[in-house]
Amino acid sequence: MSTMQSHLRRKRINWQKIAVIVAFAIVPLFLLMLFTYVPFLKMIQFSFYNMSYTKNKGFVGLDNYLRVFTKSEYVDAMLLSLYYMAGAVVQLTVALFFASILSLERIRGNGVFKAIMFFPFLVNGIAIGYIFKYFYTRGFVLDSVLQILGFRLESLPYWLRDQSVNNWSLVFTSVWKYCGQNMVLFIGAIASIDPTLYEAATIDGANRWQQFKSIILPGIKTVFMLNLILSITGSLSAFEPAYVVGSMGANGTATFFIKIHQMAHVSQKVGQACAMAMVLMALILIFTVLQRLFFRYVMKDSDNTFNAKSNKAKTLW
Repeated sequence: MSTMQSHLRRKRINWQKIAVIVAFAIVPLFLLMLFTYVPFLKMIQFSFYNMSYTKNKGFVGLDNYLRVFTKSEYVDAMLLSLYYMAGAVVQLTVALFFASILSLERIRGNGVFKAIMFFPFLVNGIAIGYIFKYFYTRGFVLDSVLQILGFRLESLPYWLRDQSVNNWSLVFTSVWKYCGQNMVLFIGAIASIDPTLYEAATIDGANRWQQFKSIILPGIKTVFMLNLILSITGSLSAFEPAYVVGSMGANGTATFFIKIHQMAHVSQKVGQACAMAMVLMALILIFTVLQRLFFRYVMKDSDNTFNAKSNKAKTLW
């Protein structure tokens, strides 16, 4: 009798576990479907209609998509992403440079320098926008510093009006904000590399550059690829610098994401905005796939070198 009761008790407990697991799984899945996948499917549907928030003028097929690639203002906005992509390359290069130095060299105040570099990432993007808007204002911080260095105010451009420099000025705000975050991620990845590899490379007579090229770069490939994907996708969807610092995309600084915002919330052309959002998502997916193919085939040789050195280090030690 007692055996049967214990068996029933265990069976009841198992049903309780299953009920708890199902309950905890269903609620997140329901919320994910309700607030992510259903709106995404509706966005795809709306992209084929000429509609606003209150009116639907009917099905237009691919007209909204064709308009994205035929209107010069949209094409120019997409091309502005190239500025931010160039800034992303500079940002990753600087972050990797500092991460390598702080990981390989013993520098006094190492932790303080990391904190200083990482701090901009903790500041809200809108706040950073207003900081740099004041920084670039004519006759203020940047102009004052350059005048101290010997430049005349009359020879300096209007950093936010002159279309030859204003987009580079905005790109610098993104580099300043995200460089520290990438640096910290790189430092963590470098710390995971087996230190005996450096010792084996030193025995072979490798200098710091050779160690970086043959050990660090292949060893952090996964993290580097992740940072590159995040930086490129962030470049395609840049919003805060151009919206806040560039005064809502004035003077030729309106990125594609700002154009989507203006189309949806100012012009209230929801169908067109949804089509633009779908194009943006497609561009992000294309660049992500291209990056993965690049690292899979172009970086294959560096992986083989890294594995060879790793096996040699294990043999020596």
